[in-house]
Amino acid sequence: QVCLTYHKAMGERGKVYSSVVVCPPTSFSSQGQTSSSGDNATSSKFVVHRSGLSVDVAAASAQRSMSGQRNNEGSLDETLPITVEPIDPPSTIKLSVPEQVSLLIVNHSSQPMNLQLQMRLSDMTGVVICGSSFVGLGEIPPSGGSCTVDVRLVALVAGLFSVKGCYIVDLSSGMELQQPPLFDVFVKLPAEELEEKKATDIVDF
Repeated sequence: QVCLTYHKAMGERGKVYSSVVVCPPTSFSSQGQTSSSGDNATSSKFVVHRSGLSVDVAAASAQRSMSGQRNNEGSLDETLPITVEPIDPPSTIKLSVPEQVSLLIVNHSSQPMNLQLQMRLSDMTGVVICGSSFVGLGEIPPSGGSCTVDVRLVALVAGLFSVKGCYIVDLSSGMELQQPPLFDVFVKLPAEELEEKKATDIVDF
């Protein structure tokens, strides 16, 4: 809820309260969690909305440390000890034109990890990886250690899509961490195709 405080010219003060703002539920669920209907569960109490994920996880880790809790399976930093988020991702891309995107990988755990980034084509729709889908990241230091890596994406069809299918694999333990969708992007048609489509729509009308 938002509270706005105002001051009138004659010194009168007042407050105006907004209606209650409800954050959207996270679209992320741990791998293997399903609802009774068979769909992926979305009952997490954390708000995960694309960029800013590493900040959310770091905040959860700091809060857990201050409270003295050693292990808390419901904590976001326990659910996602490694996070991947895009750096300044594009809001639009062109159809069939490869686009380079930088990704920030952060190790929130207390142990160094030898990691590999995987972009799995089977989990991607509309916008897919272009080039090598597996990238070795080497050993990432613990407690906020990070690295960046560039990947290339290409759009196969026009429309609005979520870039997903990102996994982090710990090569030492074999642990796999599925990441939430990285970002949303709108795929535009080339100018010539757009003009042809408009002309076709006019003729059909």
